[in-house]
Amino acid sequence: MSGPGGSPEQSTLSTLTLDTNVHNVSAMSDDTVRKDFGFLPIPKRLQYDPEHPAHFGLLLNVIFGFGSTVVVANLYYCQPLLIELSKSFNVTYDEVSRIPTLIQAGYVIGLLTISPLGDLVRRRPFLLLLVFVSATLTIGLAVTENLVAFEAVSFLVGVNNVVPQVLITLAADLAPAARRASAMSIVLAGLLLGVLVARVLAGVVAQFVTWRVVYYIAIAIQYFLLLVLYAVIPDYPAKNKGATYWGILYSMGKFFFTEPLLIQAVFINLPSCACYSNYWVTLTFLLGGPPYNYSTLVIGLFGLVGMFGVAMAPLVGRLVDKFVPWFTTLLGILGLLVLQAIETGAGGVSIGAVIVVGFGIDVFRQMQQVSLTTAVFALDASARARLNAVLILSLFIGQVMGTAVGTEVFVRYGWRPAAALSLAWTGWMLFVILLRGPHCPRYTWFGYEGGYELWKQKSMQVEPERARDSTAVEAGGTLEQYDAGVGETNRGEKVEHTIEGKRVPMVRKQGLIHEKDASQMA
Repeated sequence: MSGPGGSPEQSTLSTLTLDTNVHNVSAMSDDTVRKDFGFLPIPKRLQYDPEHPAHFGLLLNVIFGFGSTVVVANLYYCQPLLIELSKSFNVTYDEVSRIPTLIQAGYVIGLLTISPLGDLVRRRPFLLLLVFVSATLTIGLAVTENLVAFEAVSFLVGVNNVVPQVLITLAADLAPAARRASAMSIVLAGLLLGVLVARVLAGVVAQFVTWRVVYYIAIAIQYFLLLVLYAVIPDYPAKNKGATYWGILYSMGKFFFTEPLLIQAVFINLPSCACYSNYWVTLTFLLGGPPYNYSTLVIGLFGLVGMFGVAMAPLVGRLVDKFVPWFTTLLGILGLLVLQAIETGAGGVSIGAVIVVGFGIDVFRQMQQVSLTTAVFALDASARARLNAVLILSLFIGQVMGTAVGTEVFVRYGWRPAAALSLAWTGWMLFVILLRGPHCPRYTWFGYEGGYELWKQKSMQVEPERARDSTAVEAGGTLEQYDAGVGETNRGEKVEHTIEGKRVPMVRKQGLIHEKDASQMA
């Protein structure tokens, strides 16, 4: 019943406002943490406040990308240094060749066991701890005089190297929905840049001073990153309260069999990464032999071509933000198909073709990765760390496959069959993307149910079921609660969301349902 002079609609709105305010006060007391690790003060401006959410601007986005570059580089410093390491430790090339393998093995273990913790714990202290451990482990690499110790520390560096994965999922949570793909593209670009920069930096530095200087530089940069992250990373409550570590791991394994979109993304991501690594690994053999016969220094400078491609990240992200991810994934595949055809036809006879492919493969590969990640992250906002771990694992397997198989084909049969192999893998990607259309319901494996709309804004108007599903997940509630007109915050408290007689979608802002946002959508 309404109060004097008030309508039932006004009463409902007042009730919603009152309930929301109560929830906000309670959330502040429950979710606001003032110290990291119980002793390290969090700057007041970075403390969690649902009334004044952290602003995720370009500067913070670039810092996320810089963090990805700095940390992921630890996986690749050793590759140009293997000869120097063999001399320093007085061992054979075969013995030092175990180092990259151990680092990559540790990386896979970290993806499967540490990265999913992003769905379970607060990301700010988690990131600070990971960067601190990474920098400290690098000290061991710089000072050890023993190969076995170097190998053991390298393995641990690989296990701990999940900072970029945590940053990507945190960027997806903090960025506005309208520019989520742009935000993730900058972090992913930082990751790709780290791979290229590490090889160039290590190769150049080791030519003039001892290889240990490479790791001293890495130590200094990582501790600097730690200070920067402490000063800029906003605190954010843990997701999936009440969940357990083993439950998180179980659900990640379950995704392999229950999410058609994720499986489609994996079967595109895997051959795409194989093509990428096949090109860059065999490029050394191609440019070092006839007809080019370039020096090692000139070959190394071709990495700059890839860096220019990575620099296109902001443009790629904006494009993905405008279209549905399925379409930009398809666009990336078609671009790669053209490039692989050019490489197959002219890679061994025209340096211009090599340069065009080197630039384009980074642009279109990046477009694919951002599109696939954007689509997969939309499946479940509370499981982004686990979904990302599955995607990155497929990326890693693809890299190994491309390096091993591509090198074998090149050595045995030459550059054209190696390029044709990538062309065939790209054809497989096209087949996989066309099996399932852009607007299929979540648990539909094949078909084009839902239409063909390619613009993101228009597609939101023609996908009531998927919008309904996504809204309920983002708000921390269920479809049944949504249909009944009842929302639930991520703290388990229900709030009615009927305004002026209309059912209004639940809106999440930093984990809470806000009456102001709901009324704007009514």
